[in-house]
Amino acid sequence: MKRVQLTAPCCNQCWHRPANPCRHLIDCMTGGPLCHDDEQCRAERTGRLTLARRGGEGTVLFIGAGTCGLANGAARIMEQTRAFLSANRIDAEIIAVGCAGFCQREVFIDLLAGTAPRLSYCDITPDNVAELLDEIFLKKNLTNRFLLGRCDEADGSFAEVPLLKDTPFFKRQTKVVLENCGRIDPASLDAALAAAAFRAAARAPHTMTPAELCDLVQASGLRGRGGAGFTTGQKWRVALDTLSAEKYVICNADEGDPGAFMDRAVLEGDPFRVLEGLLIAAYAVGASKGYIYCRAEYPLAIERLREAIAQCRQAGLLGHNILDSLFSFDVTIKQGAGAFVCGEETAILASIEGGRGMPRPRPPYPAVSGLHGKPTVLNNVETLANVPLIVEQGADWFKELSAGSSAGTKVFALSGAIRNTGLVEVPIGIPLREIIYDIGGGALPGHRIKAVQIGGPSGGCIPEEELDVAVDYLPLQQLGAIMGSGGMVVMDERSCMVDVAKFFMEFIRNESCGKCTPCREGTIRMHEILSGFTEKPVGDELRRLERFRGVLHLEELARTVRETSLCGLGQTAANPVLSTLRFFRAEYEAHILENRCPAGTCQGLKTFAVDTSLCVGCTLCKKQCPGSAVIGERKQAHYILEDRCIGCGACAEACPHQAIFELVAESPRQDLDRAESA
Repeated sequence: MKRVQLTAPCCNQCWHRPANPCRHLIDCMTGGPLCHDDEQCRAERTGRLTLARRGGEGTVLFIGAGTCGLANGAARIMEQTRAFLSANRIDAEIIAVGCAGFCQREVFIDLLAGTAPRLSYCDITPDNVAELLDEIFLKKNLTNRFLLGRCDEADGSFAEVPLLKDTPFFKRQTKVVLENCGRIDPASLDAALAAAAFRAAARAPHTMTPAELCDLVQASGLRGRGGAGFTTGQKWRVALDTLSAEKYVICNADEGDPGAFMDRAVLEGDPFRVLEGLLIAAYAVGASKGYIYCRAEYPLAIERLREAIAQCRQAGLLGHNILDSLFSFDVTIKQGAGAFVCGEETAILASIEGGRGMPRPRPPYPAVSGLHGKPTVLNNVETLANVPLIVEQGADWFKELSAGSSAGTKVFALSGAIRNTGLVEVPIGIPLREIIYDIGGGALPGHRIKAVQIGGPSGGCIPEEELDVAVDYLPLQQLGAIMGSGGMVVMDERSCMVDVAKFFMEFIRNESCGKCTPCREGTIRMHEILSGFTEKPVGDELRRLERFRGVLHLEELARTVRETSLCGLGQTAANPVLSTLRFFRAEYEAHILENRCPAGTCQGLKTFAVDTSLCVGCTLCKKQCPGSAVIGERKQAHYILEDRCIGCGACAEACPHQAIFELVAESPRQDLDRAESA
C-alpha cells in the first residue's frame, strides 16, 4: 500500500499541495473533494479511504509485532508466512501492527478476507504458524483452535464467534488511548487518517483560540498520567499566560519503572495519536518547537516515531503554516540514556540541554521557565494521546468515561504472578479487585494473591484484603500507594515483602542522581537496613543489637526522606518501605525475631544441615558449595559450617540421598528486649 496516499492531490484541480496548504485537507479525505466538484475525484477519494481502512486490497494479515510480539517470535512468523503465501501462490498482504494489549497470548494474527469480519487468532508461534495458515488458506477453516474472537460485527455465519471486546480479558476495559493499537498499521499515515487521526488537530486552530483550548482540557479533568497527576489544562494555561517569544512542548516517553511498558506500546502501536496530541498542545500554549524524550532502550518505538514524523512532514501536518492555520510546529526526537531520574520533568530539561539529568529546585516551574529558560509544557505519552479525543468528543464525554472522582481512563501494565498479563485500559475508579480477578484472571494455579505493587518503584504494596480500593488518585494515596505511570505487579505467597521493599530500594538507590542529601544518603541507609533483615545476624553482640535498632528507626528515616527530598523520586522513594511496614509488619518481625523468611525466598536467612545417618560421603555437596561451608572427607559423613553457609541450597540440590535439609531458626526475642532497652 502506498504511503501518504490519502493526502495526495486527486487531480490537477485539487487545491492542496505541500507548498499550498489547505485548511480542509482532513475533511476533504472523507467527504471530498471540497475545492472542486468532480464525481470521478469523489470516487477516487472514496476508494482511497476504503483501501486505507482495510489496510490493503484483498486478503490482509495483521501480525502483532510490537516488542512483546517480537520477543515471542513475530519476526520469524512473518518470514514463514511470506514463504507460505509465496509457495501456495496466495495473494495476501502482511502488515506488522503493535500490541493489542493481551501480551499473555501473543503472537496475535488478525485476518481480514472477503466479506468475513476481522478475525483474531492468538498463541501463534513459529512452531504452529504453519498449522494456522494451513487451516485458513488450504482447509478454509476460519474457526479453528487458534481463534479468540472477531473484531467486527458479523452476519449469521460468524455470529457464534464471540466479539473480541466481550472476551474476559477485554470485557471490563474501555479502550481510548489503546483503541488503535494492534488494529492499524503504525507505519502508515493513511491508516491513521482513516482511523480519524488529525481531525482534532485540523479543527482546533481554525475554530478555537489557545485560551479556549486550555479551558476545554481543564474542564475535561484530564490529569497527567505520568505519575504526579497534575491538572493538564492548568499547566497549559500557565504556559500560555507566560509572555515569551519562544515556547516548547515536550513529550515525556522516558518510561523507566520496572514492570511498566504502557508508553512503549502506544508509541509502537499508534505514534500518530501522540504526535497529534503534541501538535494540539503546542497550539494551545503557543509553542513552535517540540521534543519527544524517549529512552534509547526503545528502538522500535523510536523507529516508529521517526517514520511517523517524516510522513507528517511530507503531508504538511508538521512544519510551516500547518493546514493554512498560520501555525508552525516541528518535532525532534531526543534519546535518553536510561536514567530513571530523567522521568522527572526538570531532569528531562537538563538532559535535553546537554547536561547531566538532575532535577532543579522549583519554583520556577517549567511552565514559566523551562527549557533554555523559556516556558515549557511537559506531558507524558498517555496524557497526550487523550487530548485529540477530548477536543473531538468534548469535556463531558471524557468525564463520563470514569467510574471515580477523576476523569477518563488509565492504562496499566499488568504483570507478575497472574494468569493474564498485558496492557489494560480501564475507567478510573474501577475497583482494583476487578482488574486483578476479572481481567487478570486471578492467581496462578495452586497459588493465592498476596499483594499488588502499584505505581512503580515509587509506589506501594496493597494487600489482598484491600483490593476493593478504587483505582483513583486519592484512594490509592490513602493506602500509601500512587497511581504512578501505570505499573501494576501482582505477587503471590511466594513473594517476601521485605525482599520486595529491598529490591525497589536498591533500584531507587542506584537511580538517585545524588543531588540532594536526603535521597542520596537516605536511600542507601534504608537499603542497608533492609539488607540486614534478609541476612543472618553474625558477629559480636553489638552487631546483633544494631540489626534490631534498624527497624526502630527505619520508618522514621523513610518519612524523613519523603518529606525533605528535592524531587519526586526521593519524595516517593519510601513508599515501598512504608506500605510494607504498614500491611506486612508480621513479615518484618519474622525476619528480625525469628531469623526466618515466611515466604522462604530470602537466601541469606537460610541455613542447611546434614543428616549424618543418610550421608554417604560422596562429596557432591562439597563440590557444589560456593562458600566452602561443607566439611568432610570422602566416604565419611559431612557437616556444614553455619557461619559460612550463604543459604543458596546448592548442596541440597546436589545431594542424591536427600541427606541435607534446611534448619529452622528459633526466636531470639531476648535480643529485641535488649535492643529496646539500649
